[in-house]
Amino acid sequence: MGDPGSVGIVKTQHLTFAEPPQEMLLECGRSLGPITLAYETYGELSAAKDNAVLILHALSGNAHAAGYNQPGERQPGWWDIMIGPGKAFDTRQYFVICSNVIGGCKGSTGPSSVNPQTGRPYGLSFPIVTIRDMVNTQRELIDHLGINQLLCVVGGSMGGMQVLQWVVSYPDRVRLAIPIATTSKLSAQAIAFDEVGRQAIQSDPHWKEGDYYGKPIPRRGLAIARMIGHITYLSERSMHQKFGRKLQDKTEYGYNFLADFQVESYLQYKGDNFVNRFDANSYLYISKAMDYFDLAQPYGTLEQAFSGVKAKFLVISFSSDWLFPSYQSKEIVSALRRVGAQAIYTEIQTDYGHDAFLLESEQLSSLITNFLSHGRRGAA
Repeated sequence: MGDPGSVGIVKTQHLTFAEPPQEMLLECGRSLGPITLAYETYGELSAAKDNAVLILHALSGNAHAAGYNQPGERQPGWWDIMIGPGKAFDTRQYFVICSNVIGGCKGSTGPSSVNPQTGRPYGLSFPIVTIRDMVNTQRELIDHLGINQLLCVVGGSMGGMQVLQWVVSYPDRVRLAIPIATTSKLSAQAIAFDEVGRQAIQSDPHWKEGDYYGKPIPRRGLAIARMIGHITYLSERSMHQKFGRKLQDKTEYGYNFLADFQVESYLQYKGDNFVNRFDANSYLYISKAMDYFDLAQPYGTLEQAFSGVKAKFLVISFSSDWLFPSYQSKEIVSALRRVGAQAIYTEIQTDYGHDAFLLESEQLSSLITNFLSHGRRGAA
């Protein structure tokens, strides 16, 4: 924590709004309230309130994007490599905000939250939420912070979906947009992987139709869902380079169904670790929100969806990402350019697959640093 590039100790804050009878109407047609959003901020908001950057997280992310929540903590926030003094999102220049999405389980209202009408966790009585609903609640947070226009919205994977929804839903409130390793709609293959993960959870005998709070949780089902998901975040080449066919703590096959290979042990570790920090019902809700996301659908075409955008774009993809392959980012860029929007596109060559945006990358940092710097000067 003595790292000069760290934001240091940060405190997670909470905003509660949409108190009855002023509940928020969701895209599914149901209302939700009260709603609490967990969020963190790093850096200082300028007097003109023109330096705010909104960070949007992926499926399993949360509000804790940088620094440490308490002294002695070993693991910093999930995008600490990008946020802090001297980093891409330099907190000496920018006021950085990150909130946990609704439907989540890290301080924002979700299926594990207590339903004030019953005094018990929502479980499956929690309404289905969408990417648009997530963005609408984030707008409430930005209003609360007194920010009329965000300098930039940025996010990878599901966070990138939120970036795209922000510029479409609130075009006057976003100056710069950086969607990373994302898509304007999930492919059938991506939906299929999500469904297998959900089926793993729902097949766990401890799931009990989502009513497992205060009881044994569906550990095995959630762990398998994470294992499936994690495979899609990597690439074949990165898995080969990291594991190959190397055995785990042995020199010959066990000729049984225990983990022989390092890759098997690694996936089991990832699954078991995930269970300790995430809620199974939140996995169902958030993955379903991603499945429903189709930016063009309400408008007819992607070009019509983007027809009113005013932001400048930096769109980034990764060459080995087979979950959200580069052609999907290129479709976004083409649609933006056809409606006259300013869009820079870069495909970063890497073997790390979809998760590359979470890893140390000098090229990614440089792209973002330059885009923010030029974008801010151009608006001055």
